[in-house]
Amino acid sequence: MGEKVENVAVTAEMVKELRERTGAGVMDCKHALQETGGDMAKARDWLREHGVARAERRSGRATAEGTMGCYVHAGGKIGVLVEVNCETDFVARTPEFQDFAHQVAMQVAAQHPQYLRREDVPEAVIEKEKSFYRAEVEQAEKPPQVVERIVQGKLDRFFQDVCLLEQPFIRDPDKTVEQLMKEVAAKVGENMRIRRFVRFQVGEAIEDEERGGPGGAAEV
Repeated sequence: MGEKVENVAVTAEMVKELRERTGAGVMDCKHALQETGGDMAKARDWLREHGVARAERRSGRATAEGTMGCYVHAGGKIGVLVEVNCETDFVARTPEFQDFAHQVAMQVAAQHPQYLRREDVPEAVIEKEKSFYRAEVEQAEKPPQVVERIVQGKLDRFFQDVCLLEQPFIRDPDKTVEQLMKEVAAKVGENMRIRRFVRFQVGEAIEDEERGGPGGAAEV
């Protein structure tokens, strides 16, 4: 963020405005404004960066509370349930936390992820994908090391398609769902995780058991 700007007169009105924009605490807002010379936009970035760092340091704390986010697509053809956890019931009832759970449910409805994170993808599925990619690339007669780099790149894109946490967020594709979760965790001041999700679609065939289905948990 650059060097700290000294002797900045931070008024109560400035702190109030920043709090309303970010939901951060009074002292955090005051500190951010002092660090950024009273620049409101830079102060918001400062809070986001430092808040995410603090959230990551809290990642080992238990998340026994939370809420179920739900979404039913227009016409009742698609329905989603998502369990999102946090540390306290107080945070679970905040608008920010509730909205995040709803946004994740909408993400699942729209993007149909098959897994929560890449660690949940069965090894057999990964190897099958790799074999497809290698067959495609080897036809171009590239050196083995180049083939492996291309295969890994294609595999990373596969994970971005099928793993919820790695998908671009539908309302802001510049960030992933995991990055959004970290931002919300920084704002509410607690460790968060998406624990599990399930998606139903009218008339949809039973999923191949090889996929493994949704499950697992990712903490922030």
